[in-house]
Amino acid sequence: MGRPRTPLLDRERITTTALELIDERGEFSVPQIAKRLGVQTGSVYHHVDGRDGIVELLRERVASAIDTDTLSLTPWDTALDAWARSYRAAFAAHPRAIPLLTTSPVRAPRVLEQYERAVSLLLDAGFALADVMPLIIALENLVLGSALDLAAPETMWELPDETTTPRLAAALDAVGEGRANRAFELALTGFLAHARALQA
Repeated sequence: MGRPRTPLLDRERITTTALELIDERGEFSVPQIAKRLGVQTGSVYHHVDGRDGIVELLRERVASAIDTDTLSLTPWDTALDAWARSYRAAFAAHPRAIPLLTTSPVRAPRVLEQYERAVSLLLDAGFALADVMPLIIALENLVLGSALDLAAPETMWELPDETTTPRLAAALDAVGEGRANRAFELALTGFLAHARALQA
């Protein structure tokens, strides 16, 4: 029997399948990937460096949606603002991947290159070296938390009635639509204000 013209298995197909499983179930396993692709589990390992290798392929895939050109904008705070918005949108498209990607070390070269650009942006803007990673990590915390919030129900507080928590009920009524977006704007504005003060 001849070989199929299109290979049954390659890194792109493995990554796509793993991401589909995460979007559906919040997790993946190599046997699940193999089953969905109609191959033996061992065949998957011929193309990737185990589960950790698949995680890094997933990281590259999700991060590829971040517009890295934003890091070339000027001034630096405009660049950070635009990068944060693009970063949030990329991860909001796959919120179930966030817990997996934030609990494993970053090794993917293309993702590390993006961090290198962010570090260079802040150093060139005059930030102290010791302040650079705390700023980037804080921005990531804000962005990834907000990306998860976008996937949450619009109403996160279910009150049995308004008599036991009247002020909470009133505050919730006052929020209106777009709770997650309003919270993101508030947090990003506060972050950038603090960063400007730190730079000064």
